[in-house]
This record gives sequence, C-alpha cells and structure tokens, in this order.
Amino acid sequence: MKKYNFGAGPSILPQEVMKATADACVEFQGMGLSLMEISHRTKEFQAVIDEAQALFKELLGIPEGYSVLFLGGGASTQFCMVPFNLLEKKAAYLNTGVWAKKALKEAKLFGEVVEVASSADANYTFIPKDYDIPADADYFHITTNNTIYGTELRRDLDSPVPLVADMSSDIFSRPLDVAKYGLIYGGAQKNLSMAGVTFVIVKEELLGKVSRPIPTMLDYRTHVDKGSMFNTPPVVPIYCALQNLKWIKAQGGVEEMERRAKARAELLYGEIDRNKLFCGTAKEEDRSLMNICFVMKEEYKELEAEFQQYAAAAGMQGIKGHRSVGGFRASCYNAMSIEGVQALVNCMKEFEAKH
Repeated sequence: MKKYNFGAGPSILPQEVMKATADACVEFQGMGLSLMEISHRTKEFQAVIDEAQALFKELLGIPEGYSVLFLGGGASTQFCMVPFNLLEKKAAYLNTGVWAKKALKEAKLFGEVVEVASSADANYTFIPKDYDIPADADYFHITTNNTIYGTELRRDLDSPVPLVADMSSDIFSRPLDVAKYGLIYGGAQKNLSMAGVTFVIVKEELLGKVSRPIPTMLDYRTHVDKGSMFNTPPVVPIYCALQNLKWIKAQGGVEEMERRAKARAELLYGEIDRNKLFCGTAKEEDRSLMNICFVMKEEYKELEAEFQQYAAAAGMQGIKGHRSVGGFRASCYNAMSIEGVQALVNCMKEFEAKH
C-alpha cells in the first residue's frame, strides 16, 4: 500500500532528493569517502555551499546587497538572533500563532516590543489586517505561515521599517519580492531540506547598527564574512537543500510550486467544504496552502478517532491535528503530489458514505 506523508515537519521530500542525499552519504563524488566524513574545507564541499547559495538567490530573485546563510540552531535560535542583531530601541511584532508568540517573547529580552495586533483571542483562526506599524521601530516581524493553526499570509507587505519574516514552512512555495524584506529566516525541515539547517536571507546594510556587543556565533556579520563557513556547517542538510533547490528549478521554479500549491489546496478545501462530516478551522480568506486544518463538525465529533484510524489504514500518514486545534492537519508542502491529496479526498468521501 502506498503511503502519503502529510506530516507537518520534518516532512515530505521528493524521492530523488532523498536518494541523491543518501547516495552522497555512502560515497561523495567519487572521493571514496562519505559526505558525512569529508572536511567542510574541501573544494568539493565548498562547491556545494556555493551552488546552494547561488540557486537560492536565483530561484527567489534575491537582489544585490543580500547574503544567504546556512546556520544551525533552527528557527527558534533566530528568535533571539534577530533582536540581538537588529533591536536597538523598539521592535514591532504581529502575533499570529505559537511561533510568532515565541519570537515576540524572546525579543522582549533585548528591548521594547510592541505587539501591533493579535488573533490569540480567536485561537489564531485569522491573520489580523487593521493595525499600525510604529514608524520608529527598528523592524517589524511577521510569521508568514502558521503551521499549527492553518493560516497564511501570502503577500509581501509594505512596511515603513525593515520587514523581518519567519518563512519556515512556506519558503519556495511562491514568488517573493525579497527587496521588501530586511531579513527572512526559517528552519529547513518543511519545504527546503531535512532537519538540521536554518536559512537566513539578510540585507547586509542592516547589520552592525546596534550598540550592544554580540557573541561571535550570534552575530550575522560573522557568517556573512565567512560565507556560512566560520565553523563546521551542517553539511548533509545543506547538501540535501541543494538537491531540493535543483529539483524546484527543474520542476519550473517557485511559480510552478505556487501553481501546484493552489491546485492541492483547491482540491482539499473543496472537499472539506462539501463533505457533510468536516469543516475547516481557519477563516477562509486566510487559509494556508501549506497546512490545511479541519475538524469534524460538532454533531460528528465522536467520529474523529475513527476517521484517524481509517485514514491511517488507507495510507494517510501524519494527519493528526495539533492539540491546540484538534482534528486533522494535512501538510501539503512542495513535494506533496496532487495524487496524494486526491487519495485523502477519496478517503474522506468513503468515510462520509460509510456514515
């Protein structure tokens, strides 16, 4: 039986990306050594990181004056690195979910933080729209996709101050106007690579402006100056990211990724809205294309555990919803096929007919 991976992360990767990475872990480029055991200072690995950075810039159309970094520590470390490097007096944050709230909490360690708006009172079922960004803030922080709650901001905002975005779970799912951002970061284990590497796109002119001393490893300038090679980088996840970037380009780039994302979402949300048993949890105008959350309608709540088992038996893996929302969550990242979504839709129709 074929299985479909709807897990929220670490998540699905293209088969050819996983195979190429696995092969390199056995023997890398005819060196007689594994990628896992060669020095990161070899010309062979330097070529890997150079190509990965170049493809990153090419696929997203990153303009001059920005650096692409591959770091450790996950997006959670960026919650402190961003204010460490950018917050001098005040920062503004949009609170749209658990990860946005965590980022906001970390920033408070470094200075004044203004929460410009929040949808917490509605269990983060929508993205706030009407708010003012303080013109005297050092930066404005947003989380573009909220994996737990299934909401997403799929447009590039105009901000009077440098815009900082956590794009952990929707990077490379649509074209970006990177020039509108001062810094973009994210964990790679959802839409870019395996777990273990964090990406940062940073506008270099924003750095070096704060008065506080910054520890060497937490200073973006350290990694800009050394091309992400100040210390041993996560070599295997970077190689995996390179293979995925090649795959995205071969498929038609971020424009094609966006087309596929919309097709998957239209199919699954269409069934959620049609099916007598299910309903969506996020406001329709803010529904995520990456993490599609839904629950049983109130009168069918007692069927949730049964559907979970039914779906798993049919090969649907990782669809259990986060405890904050309950129900189900189908994560439809770039590598998810329309076939996989159709299989889930068929499962939902069969379960409806059964009941």
